[in-house]
Amino acid sequence: MISSGANQGLHAAWAAFLCPGDEVIMFEPFFDLYLPAIAFNGGKPVYVPLHPSAKAVPGRNVGKQSWTIDFDELRRAITPRTKMIVLNSPHNPLGKVFSRAELEGIAQLVRENNLMVISDEVYESLVFDGLEHVRFATLPGMWERTITVGAVRRDRLARRLAGRPAGAHRPRPGREHAHRLLREHAHAGAAAVALEQARERRFFENQLEEYAQRRAVLVDAFEKLGMEYAWPEGSYFILLNISRVRWPEDYKFPDSLSGRADDFKAAWFIANHIGVSCIPVSEFYCDEHLHIGANYARFSFCKDIDTLRTAAERLQKLRWHLA
Repeated sequence: MISSGANQGLHAAWAAFLCPGDEVIMFEPFFDLYLPAIAFNGGKPVYVPLHPSAKAVPGRNVGKQSWTIDFDELRRAITPRTKMIVLNSPHNPLGKVFSRAELEGIAQLVRENNLMVISDEVYESLVFDGLEHVRFATLPGMWERTITVGAVRRDRLARRLAGRPAGAHRPRPGREHAHRLLREHAHAGAAAVALEQARERRFFENQLEEYAQRRAVLVDAFEKLGMEYAWPEGSYFILLNISRVRWPEDYKFPDSLSGRADDFKAAWFIANHIGVSCIPVSEFYCDEHLHIGANYARFSFCKDIDTLRTAAERLQKLRWHLA
């Protein structure tokens, strides 16, 4: 089935298969679209957190290996009301690529409990370091139980072919809606031609090399700072441990951050004082597990390399604000 973007495909799947009260297991941190779409369609989210690893990445001083699943927690989360598990690999916001062993463990629980799986694989072409992207539906017995969601746009094929708006103009009054539709969907018509030419032009290979270079810019910046981060195996996201960031006691934060976890304040401080934007990761957690995400901020390297180098240079100013 072809949908107008992966988000519409996800929403359609939940609309088709969820009944009121059906429980949907999500791994935390989760892509923020999942929660409202599941709730809108009558589902009840059940949260299973992934856990930060203390193991170092070989050849790195402060990089930590991919976060892990506690299968005992996952097993306890399954009840007679459980309808499905939502997977996201490569993962947003973590950058984790689920291993074959992890996916086989999930598949075993799916078979044992007669569940289905929504497998969000929109970053499947961005898997680094020679790691394997395993399509969940290809595992034994999973084809009939899995809805796989992919996205041309995440591969940036159509964007390159269709181009992007130039200039910072604003459409005339009354035309904003048409402008938004064109901006968001005009590239879709180029997708078929782009896919036909992708192999000939080695698009996916070149894209992976380019993103590996971009990843290196941010990773090296974090290594130079000595700030712990989760090694990104796929997608274009990196989680940085910002628990050591300190700001002046009299630093003024907006009232909108009152009551939010410290990662919101750290992200605000980094954006306004250092000049680099990031996303507070506690936004991708339920209240019970908020404390895990509150130690991290999500950075993205889907930018041109000069912009990333500027960000890396600015981030070095954080060394004066670390405990």
